[in-house]
Amino acid sequence: MNSQTGVMPSTVALADLPSFSFRASPVLVVENFWSAEERQYFREAMTMASWKSLQELPKVQDDFPNSGNWAKAEIAPPHGQRFLSRLQLPCIQEYMESFPNIIGRHVGFSYYSYSVGDCLLTHDDTDQGHAMRGRPAPLRRIALVTYFHEEWQSDWGGELIVYAKRPNLTAERIDLVPTHCIEPRPGSLVMFTVPRFHRVCRVDETAGQHRRLSIAGWFMTEHA
Repeated sequence: MNSQTGVMPSTVALADLPSFSFRASPVLVVENFWSAEERQYFREAMTMASWKSLQELPKVQDDFPNSGNWAKAEIAPPHGQRFLSRLQLPCIQEYMESFPNIIGRHVGFSYYSYSVGDCLLTHDDTDQGHAMRGRPAPLRRIALVTYFHEEWQSDWGGELIVYAKRPNLTAERIDLVPTHCIEPRPGSLVMFTVPRFHRVCRVDETAGQHRRLSIAGWFMTEHA
């Protein structure tokens, strides 16, 4: 841990992924997970997607006011299959299968585009969505975000901040301390266990026309 900032370095090398465990370390960062060709493939897929801005998603906007007007799009099945094929990682399977009485396993990922002024306010991902066909809603277990823009500079903002609860029994509100500050480097992959407080910093005006392009979502389990 950096003694001056209190923010932990967290990068895991690709070669070390087979031995990584979410039980031992709940936040995973892998740089250069995607090749330049793979990033281009998903950027081209994003150009064919049907996008909706935050203003067109009133329920989401109610949950995240003052967050700019970022955009979201569904991933077409062929692109989603290619995405998931690269995420057959032992650490995911080990953590997901550690929960008892699982009757179903689900994933939910979308494209996201953040431009100047966009951000995502602090939350912990415990909004578990909606029941499916009368069955309880699946529980989010691992959150994921991964970046496909071609370039990103440190002055442009858009960092992912991950927090831990600071012990404070007298506080009326939850007191948080940052544990990770993760720059949205092209091709990097970030995953962490849920619930975990986090936010996306606002994209700075210095980014100009550059957009923070990502795929984000969850691995989920369903229980009776």
